[in-house]
Amino acid sequence: MKTQTQSRKKFLFVSRWGESLDIANTIYLEGHAVKLYIEDKASKEIGYGFVPKAAQWEKHVDWADVIVFDYTGYGKIASALRAKGKLVLGGTEYTDNLELDRNFGQAELKKHKIKVIPSKEFTTFNDAIHYIETHPSSYVLKPCGETQELKQLLFVGSDEEGLDVIRVLKAYEKSWGNNFGNFQLQRKVKGVEISIAAFFNGNEFIYPINITFEHKKLFPKELGVSTGEMGTSMFWVKDSPIFEATLLKFQHTLAKHHFIGHIDINCIVNGNGIYPLEFTSRFGYPQVLIQRAGINEPIGELFYKLVTKQKFKINTKKGFQVGAFIVVPPFPYDDKKTFNLFSKDAVVVFKKNGKEGVHPMHLKKVNDEWLITGNTGIAVLVTGVGNTMKDAQKMMYNRIHNVIINNGYYRTDIGDRWTEDSDKLWSWGLL
Repeated sequence: MKTQTQSRKKFLFVSRWGESLDIANTIYLEGHAVKLYIEDKASKEIGYGFVPKAAQWEKHVDWADVIVFDYTGYGKIASALRAKGKLVLGGTEYTDNLELDRNFGQAELKKHKIKVIPSKEFTTFNDAIHYIETHPSSYVLKPCGETQELKQLLFVGSDEEGLDVIRVLKAYEKSWGNNFGNFQLQRKVKGVEISIAAFFNGNEFIYPINITFEHKKLFPKELGVSTGEMGTSMFWVKDSPIFEATLLKFQHTLAKHHFIGHIDINCIVNGNGIYPLEFTSRFGYPQVLIQRAGINEPIGELFYKLVTKQKFKINTKKGFQVGAFIVVPPFPYDDKKTFNLFSKDAVVVFKKNGKEGVHPMHLKKVNDEWLITGNTGIAVLVTGVGNTMKDAQKMMYNRIHNVIINNGYYRTDIGDRWTEDSDKLWSWGLL
């Protein structure tokens, strides 16, 4: 059922993998016209039945009032369209490089007088192994370039001598040979992992800002393989010492590059300070979908205010927002045979007639049924909100129990870390 907005706009979504379906669908239901283009071949079916699709986005540039690029890598195109007078939400070449080139991102942090964790880039596994042997310590192994999209390749070591990272490097050498590309070894710092995110309107940051805690491992209690993400907890604040020490220092630079969009910096913080790890200079997934659960104004209007460079405050909920993915085999791996066997076209069933807080991910809609498509096995994201973290978790898990997906799995502890993390952050003066 569509609701009428004050003025109907035309939104063209240019999507890498279809991750922004939920946002496009929400804007469509708000009464705007929407077209969704998906670049990745295996993801083309995502969104059918939810929103009108476009086979070639370039044909619809003149049609669109607002063009949204939902991933990094489109910066050059986005800037060229802005230069022609189009209203564009998305990156620039500069912000693409912040995320995609780890060395550039680290160099920019130093340039903006922000302290970073020592790291070193390697092109061969043997050089990296030799380096650990001569500088024993615990390390984080981070792929660069295209392999960084494969989140399960990121490895966080725990051995003080770095022996576990050496074992992983040897395994990668066997399986990848010379096709792995460049990678970084970063000294491991203990503390609380936290992300600071904000929208930027081309001139300045828009408040409030968003504080996010990601849960990256497949199983509860941070066990198992890294997935990119299984769920997230968050809240909105009007100021933050971590924001002031990191992102805020980039305000002038982002304005100089005419960036309009969303940017996030992931940090490790402890009693000794704030250590930025990496940028996400686009929407985060599922971050932006959980943010939507905490925003009280229509998303279409919020985006329009950003691209027209208006200065405003986002109307956000107090308290906490949480979200958890329900996934199916072969997630988090890429295995077409398993996906086709167990998951393709599986139906998302709702016990009671309520889809509130259930966000479609890699789905299509046929005869009003939600079916899983794509090839990665991310079915839905389920969100909850509340004045306390416990309230938000309770709402989310009640909603999850209303969803039946054959072979579906999810984490049962999203948000649990907050109890301990918040105590530490208060004691360090970072909340």
